[in-house]
Amino acid sequence: MITFDRVSKRYGEGHDALREVSVEIDRDELVFLTGHSGAGKSTLLRLIMLMDRPTRGRVLVDGRDLAGVGPRGIPRHRRDIGVVFQNHQLLFDRSVFDNVALPLVIAGFDHREIGRRVRAALGKVGLHERERAMPVTLSGGEQQRVGIARAVVGRPKILLADEPTGNLDPALSAEIMRLFEDFNRVGVTVLIASHDLVLVSRLHHRILTLREGRLVRGSAP
Repeated sequence: MITFDRVSKRYGEGHDALREVSVEIDRDELVFLTGHSGAGKSTLLRLIMLMDRPTRGRVLVDGRDLAGVGPRGIPRHRRDIGVVFQNHQLLFDRSVFDNVALPLVIAGFDHREIGRRVRAALGKVGLHERERAMPVTLSGGEQQRVGIARAVVGRPKILLADEPTGNLDPALSAEIMRLFEDFNRVGVTVLIASHDLVLVSRLHHRILTLREGRLVRGSAP
């Protein structure tokens, strides 16, 4: 599903964020990406999302070489990918329903389909009764679940998460990780960047570890 073939990324100031990274993530797999701050985790996710391009090497997603995806093809590519951020990135002047609906509104779905999909996504994260609430009234864990609902409302093939439990206590972190496992069980390929090695090690999924831009662990399941 996701292939990195000797991928390197150097930024303009001469910083090598990734160095000769080669790895394959299979369809329907859940994988953790670990490493110290600045190891290259976010850069790797950005390359999958086409928010950045590699300096060298190839990135393939669902069999497609992303080097062949031009600016006009980026929105279509991203429709197959849901993204969960550490800080939720919710719109606090809009309701929970409207936050989750936003990707569908942008994609041009009709009103009835938006309603069905949003309520289904909120049901999956246990927030079906909070659709009219404003984000400021929710706990941190609930806000993160809204972010997850927004990421999956478009029914993506791939779910990426960048430090999704970074601001949560251990109990809430475990709850959020169980949600990711639930989505993985129904066929979503999941890649989670996390520094919480204790929690990650308990879940018994493949772990990829980056150190100074190099993959030092996890080339095989």
